[in-house]
Amino acid sequence: MDIEYGNENVRTLDWKEHIQTRPGMYIGKLGDGSSQDDGIYVLIKEIIDNSIDEFVMGNGRRIDVTIIENTVTIRDYGRGIPLGKLFDCVAKINTGAKYDSKVFKKSVGLNGVGAKAVNALSHFFKAQSVREGITSIFEFSRGELIKKQEEQPTDEKNGTIISFIPDTKFFGNFHFIPEYVERLLWNYVFLNNGLSIYYNGERYFAKNGLHDLLERSINGDALYPIIHIREVDFECAFTHLANQYGEEYHSFVNGQNTTQGGTHQAAFREAIVKTIREFYKKDFDPGDIRASIVAAFSIKVQEPVFESQTKTKLGSQYMEPEGMTIRNYITDVVKRNLDNFLHIHPDIADSIYQKILSSEKERKDIAGIKKLARESVKKASLHNKKLRDCRIHYNQNHERRLETTLFITEGDSASGSITKSRDVNTQAVFSLKGKPLNSYGMSKKVVYQNEEFNLLQAALNIDEDLENLRYNNIVVATDADVDGMHIRLLLLTFFLQFYPDLVKTGHLYILQTPLFRVRNKKETIYCYSPEERQNALAKLGVNPEITRFKGLGEISPDEFIHFIGASMRLDPVILKKSHSLSEILEFYMGKNTPDRQNFIIRNLRFEDDVVEQPEEVA
Repeated sequence: MDIEYGNENVRTLDWKEHIQTRPGMYIGKLGDGSSQDDGIYVLIKEIIDNSIDEFVMGNGRRIDVTIIENTVTIRDYGRGIPLGKLFDCVAKINTGAKYDSKVFKKSVGLNGVGAKAVNALSHFFKAQSVREGITSIFEFSRGELIKKQEEQPTDEKNGTIISFIPDTKFFGNFHFIPEYVERLLWNYVFLNNGLSIYYNGERYFAKNGLHDLLERSINGDALYPIIHIREVDFECAFTHLANQYGEEYHSFVNGQNTTQGGTHQAAFREAIVKTIREFYKKDFDPGDIRASIVAAFSIKVQEPVFESQTKTKLGSQYMEPEGMTIRNYITDVVKRNLDNFLHIHPDIADSIYQKILSSEKERKDIAGIKKLARESVKKASLHNKKLRDCRIHYNQNHERRLETTLFITEGDSASGSITKSRDVNTQAVFSLKGKPLNSYGMSKKVVYQNEEFNLLQAALNIDEDLENLRYNNIVVATDADVDGMHIRLLLLTFFLQFYPDLVKTGHLYILQTPLFRVRNKKETIYCYSPEERQNALAKLGVNPEITRFKGLGEISPDEFIHFIGASMRLDPVILKKSHSLSEILEFYMGKNTPDRQNFIIRNLRFEDDVVEQPEEVA
C-alpha cells in the first residue's frame, strides 16, 4: 500500500511545540505527583539547578522555594540572568551561559533546555531578573509571551525569580507531595555546604555533607559509625545496617540525584569490594561485602554525559579534561582513604569483618534452597498463570520504561478485570492466590521456600539487587475491605523486610479504586470518598443512579480502564524518619498483641451512615 509523502507531510515545530508534543524527551514521564520522578518535580528541579549552578560559582548562599497550592516560586540571590538575555534564556531553545565552561564549571545543565521546558509545560510562567537595581519581567502561558516589563528600577536584591503553575493539560489533577519536595531540597543542601534553602519559610541546611544525608535517611541501626570520605571532586559516606537486606545507594553527579545510578555507581560498588578484599586479604563474595550496605556518594565531572535530559543515569566514562576513567578515579580515592581508615579504626574493621562472615554464612545456608527455587521459577515461567507480563520493562532502554507497572492483585476475578483493561505494553499483573504469609521475623529463606514470594521476586527480578528491576511502579491492588487491608499489610511487610531499598527508592504504591459510581443519562462520575460522592450528587441533580463498589472483581473491565489509565490514582508508600523499620514491623506484625489492640481502640473512627437513598449494588 503506497502512502502519499509530499511537502505537506513535513512540519517544522517551534521550540514550545516540540516540548509540548514530546515532553518525555525533556522531563521524563508526566504523572500527577504521586511518584517522586513525576514531571512536576522535574520542573522544580530544572529551575533550582540553575540557582545551584550560581551558588557553586560563588554567587548567592540562599534560595527561597515557595509552594502555595499549585504555584511554585523559586528565588535565588545570585548575579541574576543578564537583563538583555532574560527572554532568550527562558524562551529560546539552546540558549544559555553553560556552554562556556569558564563561566560554569562542572554544571548540571549544559543544553539550555531546562527553563524552556518548564515554560512550555506551564499554564503560567513568570521570569524576573534583578541586576544592580534594575529588573526585567516576562510572563508566559504555555510558552507564549503574554506580558513584559523591561528594565525598570527596583529595590529588590540581585538574583533570579521564577514562578510557574504546571499545566493540567499535561499533568492532570496534579498535587505536590511535601515529602518528595523536602527530599529534593535536602539533597541540594547535603551536596552544597554553606547553602541555605528556605521552603515555605523553613530553613534547610547541613554542616556535614553526605554524612548528614546518610544519618537522616537511615531507618534502622547502623553496625558502626558512618565512614565519611571527602576529596575535591568525590565524596562518599557509608555504613552497614543490622537486620536489613539489600543494598541502598544515594548517588549524585554535579549535585544531580542519579536515581538510576550509572558508571559512578558501578565504580563505587567495585571499589568497596576491591578495597575490602585487599584489606582482609580474602576473596570474599561481592554480595557478602555489600549486603545491607547503605551509602551516599557524589562526583563532580566536567561536561557529564547523561542518558536523558532528566539526568537520572550517568553515562560518562572519563573525568574530562583529566583523562582518567571514572572507575579508576573512584577506586583510587576509596581504596586510599578507606584502607587508611580501617587501619586506624580496628574496631570498625572488625565490625565489617563480622558482618561479612554473617552474610556469607546466611548465603551458604540458603544456597541449596535458592538453586531449587530458581529451577522452580524457570519451569513456572513457561506457563506462569500468576504473571501476565507486559512488553516493555524498566530495565530496558525504552522511552516508556518509566511507565512500566506491575499490579499485585488478590484473586482471579480482580486480576481478570485488570488484565483485560491494562495497557499490554507497559502494565503487567501478578495474581495472589490468597493471603500471603506473614514474613515478619523470618530469614530470607522464606523468599525461596514460599512459592508465591519466590515467583513474585522472580517477576520483579530483584533476587540479587535492584539494578535489573523490571517494573518502575509496583502497585498493590487489593479491595478496600478488611481482608484487602490485611493483604496490603502482609505485602508491605514482605517488601520492607527483604527489599527495603525498593520502598525507599519510591517504587511501591497502593492503588486507589472508586467506592461509588454516580451517574445519570448524560454523565458518569466515579467517587473515591463519601465527600466526592456528595459533590457528584450535587452536580448531577435529582435522582442519579448510585452504585457502591465492594470489590475490584465486581468492576467490569470496561470501567476498570478508567482507574488504571491516565487518571490512575496511586498512594505512594513513603518511609518517614520518625521510626525505624524494625520498630514499625515489630509493632504492626509482631506479637505485641495488647499494645496493638490498645492502639486500635484509641484510633477507632465511627462514621455516620452516608447513604441517603437506596443504592444499586454492583
